Amino acid sequence: MARTSLRAKTAQLEEAFYGRFSEHHAFLLETMLARIDQASADIAAVEAKIEAEIAPFQAAADQLDEITGVGQAAAQVLIAEIGVDMSRFATPGHLVSWARYAPGVRESAGKRKGNATTGHGNPYLARVLGEAAVSAGRTNTFLGERYRRIARRRGTKRAIVAVGRSILVIVWHLLSDPEARFHDLGPSFYDTRINAERRKRNHIRQLEALGYKVTIEPAA
Repeated sequence: MARTSLRAKTAQLEEAFYGRFSEHHAFLLETMLARIDQASADIAAVEAKIEAEIAPFQAAADQLDEITGVGQAAAQVLIAEIGVDMSRFATPGHLVSWARYAPGVRESAGKRKGNATTGHGNPYLARVLGEAAVSAGRTNTFLGERYRRIARRRGTKRAIVAVGRSILVIVWHLLSDPEARFHDLGPSFYDTRINAERRKRNHIRQLEALGYKVTIEPAA
């Protein structure tokens, strides 16, 4: 029963078992293998049931599957937990608020309380968003760069919550429009767009503070 790289070591395996493998060991292993076979059969049955249940929503699942860090399994969990009718949530912020996927940090009398958790929201939704965020963090994409930037400054827990929230916002937009498709902005988006916009705003504020009225026109 040796598989993959162990196939080349069959002789060594036989030698290791020689004189030590009794009928008692065979009985125990047969029992263990029977349990594995039964568990595999149960998993296959559950997967078949999931496929049948998700069939009417497969198009939506395919949409979410395109999001960085979200695969088919995660897309199925997202649909199971939030549905596909986003008219229940007026804005992405309403969905995030309903899911309670935001850091539970409060400040009172100058003292920070709480911790970077998602509160008492849906645990299944929180888990799949967290896993998707970590997965996205390993990619060379916009969400991956966002994860790494936040993780460097504020730690991985904050990064997971922030990117998970971003994924939930993307989910809202995709499910609100069946024709919409996910488009990655790329890892350089922060440098080419966001940082440039921030610098422009800072310069404008500085000039206005000096009493100037600023009008911005793009170069030809």
